[in-house]
Amino acid sequence: MKILIVDLTHGGTTLASLFSKKQDCKVFAWDIYHTLSEEDKSALEVQGIEMVDESFYESYFNENLSSGDDISGDDTLRDNNSELLVVAPVHCNLPHPPHMTHHQAVGFLLKDLITVPVIEITGVKGKTSTAAMLKEIYRDKNPLILSSLGVEVAGVGCQITLQKDISITPASIITAWKLAQEFYKNKKFDKDNFRNKIPRVGICIFESSLGGTGLADVGVITNIAEDYTIAKGSSSASKAKLQMFESKLVVCDNNSYQEIYSHHSPLNQKTNTFSMGEEENDNVNVKVHNINYGLHKTVFQVEVTDLVTIDGKSINTSFEVSTFAPAQHHIENTLSAITASLSMGTPPKSVIKGLENFSGLPGRTSLSKRGKIMIIQEINPGINVTAVKKAVDMIKGYEKPALILGGSYGVTCEEIDEKSLSNFLADLDDDIFLILTGDLGCSVRERIGKNYTHHNNIELALNEAEKAGAKNILLIYRSNFSELSRR
Repeated sequence: MKILIVDLTHGGTTLASLFSKKQDCKVFAWDIYHTLSEEDKSALEVQGIEMVDESFYESYFNENLSSGDDISGDDTLRDNNSELLVVAPVHCNLPHPPHMTHHQAVGFLLKDLITVPVIEITGVKGKTSTAAMLKEIYRDKNPLILSSLGVEVAGVGCQITLQKDISITPASIITAWKLAQEFYKNKKFDKDNFRNKIPRVGICIFESSLGGTGLADVGVITNIAEDYTIAKGSSSASKAKLQMFESKLVVCDNNSYQEIYSHHSPLNQKTNTFSMGEEENDNVNVKVHNINYGLHKTVFQVEVTDLVTIDGKSINTSFEVSTFAPAQHHIENTLSAITASLSMGTPPKSVIKGLENFSGLPGRTSLSKRGKIMIIQEINPGINVTAVKKAVDMIKGYEKPALILGGSYGVTCEEIDEKSLSNFLADLDDDIFLILTGDLGCSVRERIGKNYTHHNNIELALNEAEKAGAKNILLIYRSNFSELSRR
């Protein structure tokens, strides 16, 4: 079988390498974005992988189109050694649809290797937070976690990071699984007693961008808070995430499901939905009410109606949750984790216990003290205007609030809507002291046209807020945590 792996920037090298190890596979690799180093190219060629360019792709399709062959992805073509299986990311804008996306390729390559339950998480916002909460809920099952914070294995009372600064492209799931296998073979962890504390992986929790691989017992779509275009405007994030419906069971926020996915999900597949309980739709499976917000702990009641588990059981119950969720969007993330766990058949008492142990994400959503000042950090490479509005709504209720907002460009494929953000900040309540920072803050300041204070350095911005008498500071910064930690 001949296979062309398109896009070596977003995990294609990993896919090419694994396909090359399969019997009777001849692998070609196309560095469509020209980002691969000569060293990386040589490493692929050593494995028998042939580097090609656009002319290889075009000649194949021109030849087959002129011969009148149907190349739409018929399985018979894939078994024919004279034909080519094209594997490309869902966001890649090719003249002809690929036979297989990168997500589907990962599912194909790992389907017989991963024998433990899998939860996959996608969505526009809340993926990393949902993964972190699920880690707490499943600590006693020694989870393997892939998130934008890295790859880690966890056990009761311990955890170890196997790799930091990893992307959440689908091929990173392969990397995460390999790292876990190497962890259990590496004797140095015996000395540190990690292999005894985490004797085996009992469940996988994978964060994935733009869809699912089909490996998941439960696939989670956290939300489509703000849809955005991909593949040079020919598709969208919401369409790409349709791949999650290849999972055995899907969990989705109710708004996204009703507006986008209800007509696309397989007829024989149940989707468990969740919401804040604001809609009139009575078919929502998980709702919340009686919310008592707090900076450190928020308490709320969860109502479960006709939720179906992966074993086909129906759950109707209610219970109280106490966890770190100081604003509405944090509750929404918590609902993702709750609904996913219940869908797996996890008892509510385990969900409650796990969420009690969740205290936010260092460098993402967390609390810190600066003398008598409370700082609420919202650090996220993909922060958008919806998340900003919800966070600001939270700070309004606290004493002498200040907002420090800014960040960098180019940290994700999705840039923030500066016009909408600037309009929102221009109408901000005067009771909230605003300081702008970073490149993003500089650009927003120019758009607003008001003489707001700007500091390139976050520490200077915090000092400014402190001098202004702020008691509660909301720091919203669009950045990777590794970048922010160097400030």
